[in-house]
Amino acid sequence: MAKRSSLSIRIVEGKNLPAKDITGSSDPYCIVKVDNEPIIRTATVWKTLCPFWGEEYQVHLPPTFHSVAFYVMDEDALSRDDVIGKVCLTRDTLASHPKGFSGWAHLMEVDPDEEVQGEIHLRLEVVSGTRGCRLRCSVLEARDLAPKDRNGASDPFVRVRYKGRTHETSIVKKSCYPRWNETFEFELEEGAAEALCVEAWDWDLVSRNDFLGKVVVNVQRLRAAQQEEGWFRLQPDQSKSRQRGEGNLGSLQLEVRLRDEMVLPSGCYQPLVQLLCREVKLGTQGPGQLIPLIEETTSTECRQDVASTLLRLFLGQGLAKDFLDLLFQLELGRTSEANTLFRSNSLASKSMESFLKVAGMRYLHGVLGPIIDRVFEEKKYVELDPSKVEVKDVGCSGLHRPQTEAEVLEQSAQTLRAHLGALLSALSRSVRSCPAVVRATFRQLFRRVRERFPSAQDENVPFIAVTSFLCLRFISPAIMAPKLFHLRERHADARTSRTLLLLAKAVQNVGNMDTPASRAKEAWMEPLQPTVRQGVAQLKDFIAKLVDIQEKEGPRARALLCPPSRSSTSPSPRRPSALPRHPAPRKALSSSSPASGQWKRWRRRVLAAPTSCRSCTRTTRAGCRPPTCRASVWTGASPWLEASHRLFAGNRISEHCVNELNQWLSALRKVSIHNTGLLGSYHPGIFRGDKWSCCHQRDKTDLGCDKTRPRVTLQEWNDPLDHDLEAQLIYRHLLGVEAELWEKHRQLLAGPGAGPMPTGPGEAPQDPLAQLLQVLQDLKEAHRSSPAGSPSSEPSHLLELQT
Repeated sequence: MAKRSSLSIRIVEGKNLPAKDITGSSDPYCIVKVDNEPIIRTATVWKTLCPFWGEEYQVHLPPTFHSVAFYVMDEDALSRDDVIGKVCLTRDTLASHPKGFSGWAHLMEVDPDEEVQGEIHLRLEVVSGTRGCRLRCSVLEARDLAPKDRNGASDPFVRVRYKGRTHETSIVKKSCYPRWNETFEFELEEGAAEALCVEAWDWDLVSRNDFLGKVVVNVQRLRAAQQEEGWFRLQPDQSKSRQRGEGNLGSLQLEVRLRDEMVLPSGCYQPLVQLLCREVKLGTQGPGQLIPLIEETTSTECRQDVASTLLRLFLGQGLAKDFLDLLFQLELGRTSEANTLFRSNSLASKSMESFLKVAGMRYLHGVLGPIIDRVFEEKKYVELDPSKVEVKDVGCSGLHRPQTEAEVLEQSAQTLRAHLGALLSALSRSVRSCPAVVRATFRQLFRRVRERFPSAQDENVPFIAVTSFLCLRFISPAIMAPKLFHLRERHADARTSRTLLLLAKAVQNVGNMDTPASRAKEAWMEPLQPTVRQGVAQLKDFIAKLVDIQEKEGPRARALLCPPSRSSTSPSPRRPSALPRHPAPRKALSSSSPASGQWKRWRRRVLAAPTSCRSCTRTTRAGCRPPTCRASVWTGASPWLEASHRLFAGNRISEHCVNELNQWLSALRKVSIHNTGLLGSYHPGIFRGDKWSCCHQRDKTDLGCDKTRPRVTLQEWNDPLDHDLEAQLIYRHLLGVEAELWEKHRQLLAGPGAGPMPTGPGEAPQDPLAQLLQVLQDLKEAHRSSPAGSPSSEPSHLLELQT
C-alpha cells in the first residue's frame, strides 16, 4: 500500500499590489515553492497592480511535504526582481479543507529569518560521569542549506547554545552540504528545563551573518531517551518575526486542493477494472447499467475529474474508443433535437475533451502552433466591432495621416482572413498527421450520429458533431488561451488577446457550419463571411477524408489502444521521447558549452547517474541508476542541468529557463521513480580538481552528501498512465455515491428477474450493479486490512502515451 499526494493549484489573480517601479506600477508574477523547491513560475503581467493569471497546475508530491508557498514578485530588467509578498499554506491547513482552499489570501512580508531550508545531522547523548551528567552534542553535517551568497552557496557554521553557554563549529567555505564532525559538552543539572538550541548561520566577512535555521531540542525528553541521532529539519526563527499588517501588500486569489490516496496493490483493483471493462466491451448490447449510473450519480462539480479518470483508466486497458463510443450512444439515445447534440457538459463531452488533450495535443501543436506564433510576432491591432475601434492605437499610415475607422476595419478583416485561411489550409493538409486513435474515434462518432439522424435535412449534423469537439472544444479554446495548451510561454497582451478572440470566433462559426444563428449573434463579423463559407467547405472535405481512412493503426496508436503486457515483472524503461523535446535553456547554457554538443547524444542514449555511481561509468541500460532529484545528469561531458539549477539558485535565470528546467527535472523523476537500483544518495555538485564542489570531499567515489528523493513532479498531458491510481480514484468516487448505488439497487430488486442482494464475500451476485457493490465492499475491507504506507508487492505498470 502506497500513499500518493497531489495538489491541484489555480493561481487566479492579485489585487491592490504595491507599486515597485518608478512608473507607479509593477510587473508581477508568481513563483510556487513546495518546501522551498521552486516548481512553477507564472507568466509576468506587465504594468498592473491587479494582475490576472488564471493558470492551473497539477502537481504530484511526496506525502511528507510540509508547506506550499506562493511568492509574488516584481520583474525588473536591470536588477534583481523585487519580492512583493507571499502566501504560505501548510499541509495541515490544506488537509483541513477537504474540498480545497479557495478564496483571497493576504500577502505577508517575506522575512529572511523564515526563509530556511535543509536538514542537520546531530548526535545527542546524556553521559553520566563522576561529576554528574553531561549533555553531549555532536554536530556531524548538514545538507540542502539555503544559498545566501552571490556565488550560489553559503559559508555555514553552527552555534550550539545551552544555559547561557555557546559553542561554535568551524566555518566551511562555499558549501550548502558542510561536514563538521565536532562535539561539544555542557553540564546538565538535575531538573533543568531549558532547551538546547542548535543554530546554523552563514558567515559573512563585512555584513552581518545570515540565519540558516535552527533546531530546538527538549532536554527532558532527551534525558529519558539517553541518546538520539538523526537528521533534523531546520526551522525558522519565529521569535524574531516582526509584526505585519494585513492588507498593505495586497491579496492573492488561490484555489488549492490537496488529495491523498492510499493505493493498494494492482491485484486488489482487478475485479473493479474487469467489471468496468466488461461493461464497456458489451456496450449497449449488455446490461448497460454501470456507466449510465456513474454519469447519473456524478455531480456537475466533479464531472470533469471523473471523466478524465475514467478515460485514462480505459486508455490503459486499450478501450478508450469503446468507452467513448458507449458514451456517444448514450448521449444520442437521450437527444431528440439535433441542434442540442453534445452541447451540454455531459460525461461524453467531458471525456472527449480529456481524450483530445491526451491523444491530440502534439497534433494540435503541429497544426495551430505556427499560426499562433505569427499572431504573437505581428502584434497587429485587429478589431471588427465598430463600437470598439480605437484609431489612436493604430498609429499612422502614409505621411503621418491617421487611419480612418473604415481603414482599420478593412485591415483587421484582411489580417483575420489571412490567419483563418492559413489555419484551415493547415487543417486540410493534416489528415494523415492526425493520430490514428483520434481518427478512429471521430469515425465512430460520425457513423453513430449519421445512424441517429439519417434524414437529408440533417445532412450536416454528423459534421457538426465532429467539429463541436475538434473546433469548439479543442482548437478554439487553444486559440483563446495558448499558454494553457502549452503553445506559448507567456500570456498574450491586450492587443494580441483581442486578435486571438476574434480568430476563435471565426473558427467557431466555421465549426458551426455557418448557421444563420451563428451569423445573427454578431453581425459585425460579416466581413469574414466569404472566408468562413470557404472554410466550411474545406472543413467538410477534411472531415470526410478523416473518417474515411481505414488504415491499420500504427505502433504509436496501439500504445493508446492496447493494454500493456502484464507478463513482465518490471515496467519497461521509458523511451527518451518522454523527455521534453526542446534543448537546454539558452541563458542557462551557451551554445559554446561542451554540453550543448551532447544534446542529440543524450536524446539517443540512456541517462546515467553522476560519477559517484561506480557501476554507471558507461551509459548502458544495465548500469543505469539515474538520480531523481536536483542532481548532475551526465551525458558524457558536462552536468549542465546542475549548472542550470545553480544559476536559478543565484536568481539569475529567466522565466523561460525556470519552467523548462522544472519540466526536465519532472521528466527525469518520472523516468526514475520505479528504478529498483536507485541510489540512496548523490552529489548535487561536480567533482572538479580534487574535490566535490558540494561537500568538499576529496574521494571521488565517496557516498553522496544529499539523499535521493523523487520530490515534486508536474502532471502533464503526455505522462505515463498509472493504472492503480486511476482505479483508486474511481473507487473513491464510487464510495462517495455508494448510498445512491444501493438505493438504485433496491429499486431494481423490485423489478422482474432481479437477482439476490449480495450479503457476504462468498456470494456471487448476478447483475452488474450488485457485483459493483460487492467489489466496493471487498476494496473497503482491503483498505482496512492493509498497513498504511507499505510498499506495493506488485510492480506498477506504466503505459507511455504515444500519438
